[in-house]
Amino acid sequence: MKPVTVPFFISHQGCPHTCVFCDQRTISGSQGALPTAEQLLARCEAWRVTAAGRPLEVAFFGGSFSALPHGTQAALLEPLQPLLKRGELAAIRISTRPDYIDDQRVEWLAARGVRIIELGVQSLDDSVLAASGRGHTAAASVQAIACVRAHGLQAGAQLMPGLPGDTPVSALESLKRAITAGADFIRLYPTVVLRGTELARRYAGGDFVPLDLGRGIALCKILLQQAMRSGTPVIRIGLQADAGLNNDTVLAGCWHPALGQLVRSQLYADLIDRFVADGSHATVLCHPARLSDVIGLKRSTLEVLSRRGVQLRVSPDASLVKEEITIKTNQSCSSRSIIYDLNYSMYEV
Repeated sequence: MKPVTVPFFISHQGCPHTCVFCDQRTISGSQGALPTAEQLLARCEAWRVTAAGRPLEVAFFGGSFSALPHGTQAALLEPLQPLLKRGELAAIRISTRPDYIDDQRVEWLAARGVRIIELGVQSLDDSVLAASGRGHTAAASVQAIACVRAHGLQAGAQLMPGLPGDTPVSALESLKRAITAGADFIRLYPTVVLRGTELARRYAGGDFVPLDLGRGIALCKILLQQAMRSGTPVIRIGLQADAGLNNDTVLAGCWHPALGQLVRSQLYADLIDRFVADGSHATVLCHPARLSDVIGLKRSTLEVLSRRGVQLRVSPDASLVKEEITIKTNQSCSSRSIIYDLNYSMYEV
């Protein structure tokens, strides 16, 4: 049973410096104040009441948890220990920098119920990391993933395609290296330009050209497909829509409150476009959970096809896996996969 995540945002807490793209307080809508023991327990209890029997997972997002002073880490984790012992809390998840991970830190965290560590990898290209002011190398990320896995914990890799100096080719290579290093899952956060950051200054001066929404979707669909081919889950695409993210705070870049759906929808749209001829009548069957992705946000895929003279009917079929569709026309019936029946070139981005 998938756990219910109880989130706590500790924006920028523990980070030794600010990267060129970073404004964690805007991203999370939080000022980064650390929760007290009472606040930790109260929120867990409130979420437990509404969880309908599903296990809870506390997650500390933002900031760099393992870079916090040791006493601060203990103050955040110790109040949760009785919940872990009683089985009311299944696990704890943290986010941190790769260069603040080592055997001693991971052993200490694991002993206190941390089971998932998400690493702010961002890129596995040293020139991109340097241009972004990350303060660590690609090797540090590879070593951190291996260290987390060696202690029996899950390692997640957060990647930011479109950083200064990044290219579609280097973004894909970063994904492949993160997977090869052993990342259990991936988050894709295409770079956005937030007001008040160093990246905003570079953007205003013409020194940085971000991915726009169209190019970001074109790149992320390739990255998502490559991850699916490897069997590595992509658990999120795009920053969480929040009151702190809006047309005033996001100056440019690849951001949309439903970016993940736009990317998945593009895969299905490309698949249908390839195998459904202009002017035809067709029925597409898909897994019920993928109906909205196949139809497209605000029926966008159906509208594009209609301009080609295609009359498309989409129906659910629970026997299909989520990555498959069945295409029926008067002449044929075939099963297709967004993983295996599409071949992209990085030149398309």
